[in-house]
Amino acid sequence: MQAFTRVVDVGSFARAAESLDLPKATLTRLIQNLETHLGVKLLHRTTRRISVTTDGAAYYERCVRILADVEEAEQSLTRHNNSPRGTLAVDTTSGLAQLVLMPQLHDFFNAYPELKLELTINGKPIDLLKEGVDVVLRVGALDEAMVARRIGQVKLAFYASPIYLRRFGTPHDLTELSQHKAINFLSNRTGRETPWTLIRGGESTEVLLPSVISTNDADVYLGCAVEGHGIARISRAMAEPYIHSGRLVEVMTDWQTDELPISAMYPQNRHLSAKVRVFVNWAAEIFSRHPHFGAAPQQLAA
Repeated sequence: MQAFTRVVDVGSFARAAESLDLPKATLTRLIQNLETHLGVKLLHRTTRRISVTTDGAAYYERCVRILADVEEAEQSLTRHNNSPRGTLAVDTTSGLAQLVLMPQLHDFFNAYPELKLELTINGKPIDLLKEGVDVVLRVGALDEAMVARRIGQVKLAFYASPIYLRRFGTPHDLTELSQHKAINFLSNRTGRETPWTLIRGGESTEVLLPSVISTNDADVYLGCAVEGHGIARISRAMAEPYIHSGRLVEVMTDWQTDELPISAMYPQNRHLSAKVRVFVNWAAEIFSRHPHFGAAPQQLAA
């Protein structure tokens, strides 16, 4: 059942075999033996693609539930010491990994010594089942196809380097800001430049300044701001060390901008395993303590 569901999830015998740490020939034989045992064809296989038969689709849904129950039964035996086992695949962004997760990982592994973490960095939307990912941490818009829990928020402000400000001056209001250039961020979801929201009291306006460069990578975006290519809207957490070193200056300080939600997401059709539960609860707790990402944590249902 595990072999069959993994092939369906990733759509490839080779990738499924790799993720299960099995030779491809062994995985193929397991599926063939399963089909022989059941007396039905579960998968259509060609040289180019794999598709699930009608019987295979029905069997897959039952297998997912059965395997989830088996995992839950096994995990219940270790709940007295709260030690889930196995590999947990987490996908997130470079900024969240470096600024929040990595400094706290020793505590996580001390609390859950039998868990191995596979941490991948990918700012774009991904197919969790196809990629074999258990949970993703994302900034911004939610994926309606997944269960989402808000665990934090990104606090943003406007910054420019002294290099840029010496050349073009410092904006203080919307009229002055409109004469400046921005470094614009490309949305990984739409591929378009993301406008800024500026808020002061009851006044709110949306601005999309012209730019000489736009990017979808947070590190490149920050680097362009430090090098003086324009004004940027940057998370306070990323900007803080550059403020202290004098390489960035906060501008438009009378105005605020919207905060972006940080969410933990996992597939709707998957049972919430103990390892996902403890990771999301841990992540929510460490985000809640962070001065620039804090949000009140909520416990996942048992």
